[in-house]
Amino acid sequence: MQQAVGSVERVQGETPPIGWLQKRLSGGRGRKLREYLTGYLMILPSLMLIFTFGLFPVGFALYISLHKWKITQGPFVGLKNYASAIDTLAYVLFFGVAVGLAYLAIRMAREILTKAREHAERPWIYLFLGGLHAGSVILFLRYIVVLAPEILGIADKVKRLERTRELFLQLMGEALRAESVWPAFLQWITIFALAWLLTIILWRPIASPRRNFYITQMSLALTSAAGAIITAWFTWTEMQKAITDAWESGSEVSIGIQVVSIATGVLLLGFAWKLWTSAISHTSDRVFLFRGLAALFLIIGAWLLIGEVPAVIEAGDKDLWQGLQVTIFYSLGTVPFQLGISMVLAYLLFQNVRGKEFFRVVYFLPYVTPAVASAVVFNLIFGPRAASPINAIITFFGGEHQKWLMEANGIFTLLGRSLGIDVPTWAAGPSLALVVIIIYSIWTYVGYDTIIYLAGLGNISTEINESAAIDGANRWQIFRHITLPLLSPTTYFLSLIAVIGTFKAFNHIYVLRDPLALGTVDTFSVVIFDEFFIKSRFGHASAMAFVLFAIILAITYVNNKVQGSRVFYG
Repeated sequence: MQQAVGSVERVQGETPPIGWLQKRLSGGRGRKLREYLTGYLMILPSLMLIFTFGLFPVGFALYISLHKWKITQGPFVGLKNYASAIDTLAYVLFFGVAVGLAYLAIRMAREILTKAREHAERPWIYLFLGGLHAGSVILFLRYIVVLAPEILGIADKVKRLERTRELFLQLMGEALRAESVWPAFLQWITIFALAWLLTIILWRPIASPRRNFYITQMSLALTSAAGAIITAWFTWTEMQKAITDAWESGSEVSIGIQVVSIATGVLLLGFAWKLWTSAISHTSDRVFLFRGLAALFLIIGAWLLIGEVPAVIEAGDKDLWQGLQVTIFYSLGTVPFQLGISMVLAYLLFQNVRGKEFFRVVYFLPYVTPAVASAVVFNLIFGPRAASPINAIITFFGGEHQKWLMEANGIFTLLGRSLGIDVPTWAAGPSLALVVIIIYSIWTYVGYDTIIYLAGLGNISTEINESAAIDGANRWQIFRHITLPLLSPTTYFLSLIAVIGTFKAFNHIYVLRDPLALGTVDTFSVVIFDEFFIKSRFGHASAMAFVLFAIILAITYVNNKVQGSRVFYG
């Protein structure tokens, strides 16, 4: 009996930690704590997936683009890969990144000041905590940058050695304890632990319902500001090296002039857009005229300053610029027709038509068909032989058969040749081979856009159309003044996805491309693929990928500003 009582006492002596935890998790505070823990545990797998398959590959690709990388890591080259791809625009691009980070920092700082004024608070005590958290993020990135060469160097160390698990663990331990790595790790873990320790200690004394907002915003603002300073300093240093190399090689030094000219032109374009939007929204005719003329003069000045771009294009990577031109042709030839046809089909299928469910399935089938299989079928249909299906139809009606996917000449050149007109090179247009790919893309994605438009039409109240019909509006007027405005959110979404998709298109283009087309169908994505897998220039290909990312980001921003402001959300 005494032994049992002693056992119970020992168990009771061991249970205070569990009782303390239960006490912490009970009551109002405990309920909130349980909700926070549950929420964080629920999103933890998603965060791990985003980091593993999203953020880490992007960061690693950026690391590769700053090195001379061919199969294995080479020496650090800075912005040379970017400069070889887009010449002077590389420095403009990275200065733009620095300006963007500075803008984010200023914007978040203004949000902090606005929130503090609204609640009459002085949140400057959070500045110290925010600085510590920002410092821990920066030191962590520095630790990763210092650690990466040591980890990647293991591949060279195991050459001509028996590759065992023990050897890998040994080399990994040596990499983690390297002379340059271990101090960086200690610095990061010290600041990281100090930041969270002080946050926990000061959490109660600085009790404020907005403390999470202040600490988070200040951390992000300081991190963005530090990133802006580091990026600007790095870009300036790389530009100075390029100028020095140009001086030493005896070549013409125009890098600094081009950077200043193009960057100033881009800034003037931004100011012109701001002036024009403010002029449109103003009610005074005099103010509208003054601001409109000022915007016009700024646009003219920006155009003159951006006149250095043709020289930059001439000095950059020819394949990259040709790929960008092909991509623009592909996007302009695909998106308008794709959206227009799908809108008409959706409007027709939305009516009370017999068998409309069958037609919806038929139109959607090309989208779910494997791209490689359907591209092979298109390759057979648009074959260069006279007996191919499309050429057989053309010759049946008295036309001449074409080489289609093997034709590198532009469609306007071919049309002018048939009419006996000489068309200049700049007006040749997309090649006939690219036109076939455009037709394939329209055929594939019209069904998907039609289904989305049908969903948009279903959200429009029939009472609006009935009221307009009672007031005497015909079908065209209802479609023009009611249906189209109410479909603007759907159109905005589909156009944004379609433009981004054309810049990322790869599968069907790679299947349908032909060497005789002389690269006139090689879009940006295909050019990057060739650089990576055929030429094995990993650093150069990664730099081109980030250039593509910057272009897509710029197009998305412009589309959001231009088209997004015209979206009517009912």
